[in-house]
Amino acid sequence: MPHYIKVSQTASTNTYLSRLAATLPGGTVIYTPSQTAGRGQKGNSWESEDGKNLTFSLLLKRPPVKARNQFYLSEAAAVAVVEALSTEAGDGFSVKWPNDVYWQDKKVCGMLLENSLDGSDIAHCVVGIGINVNQECFVSDAPNPVSLINITGHEHDLMALLKRVCSRIEQLVGSLGDNNARSSLHQQYMSALYRNDGQLHPYEDNTGHQFMASVANIAPDGTLTLQHQDGTCHDYLFKEVKHVINDSVL
Repeated sequence: MPHYIKVSQTASTNTYLSRLAATLPGGTVIYTPSQTAGRGQKGNSWESEDGKNLTFSLLLKRPPVKARNQFYLSEAAAVAVVEALSTEAGDGFSVKWPNDVYWQDKKVCGMLLENSLDGSDIAHCVVGIGINVNQECFVSDAPNPVSLINITGHEHDLMALLKRVCSRIEQLVGSLGDNNARSSLHQQYMSALYRNDGQLHPYEDNTGHQFMASVANIAPDGTLTLQHQDGTCHDYLFKEVKHVINDSVL
């Protein structure tokens, strides 16, 4: 079961937990009502009003997947969040590759997973998650934020949601030593994937070129394969391709 440690304020729960990872047991969760410099993928920042949202990091030690298959950990975290938010606020949640969680076309959750490797194994993984819960207004230049209170019109119990998410992540990760469980998790992830409906959708690659494509596959290392409109398939790593949503590249 996860063990929860609250800190009154920290720059980043991932940084805080990473510094202590060697001395803490797996399942430790660091959470704070005031994160001053939350980090996202590739150095992106995360806005969070004090006391209104969930900003936390979960420590996974020696997860039962090899480093080459580390994306299963992202899948576990994303699926756990989608399940929890769907319980709180109904349908409409999806995973925008690699592991943002969306409600319709708006971002409700961001993640940053940081792995410490031991050869071909993962010594530990710090799963950092920010979920917009009770914040009604956003002032940063983020183009499309949304929160649970925006969706439902009422406040949500932060601690109950935190425990639901972390317990489910641990459960899913704990099952990953079984091949059938891995296959089931991947199917859940693909079913929850944003715009994975067999239709063509607009994308933009890191050269600025826009094109229409559909999702063909996601590999255990997280590589996304898109089938372009001309029928050819192309592989993309993180940040090499983005969705075009309402004329914005996200």
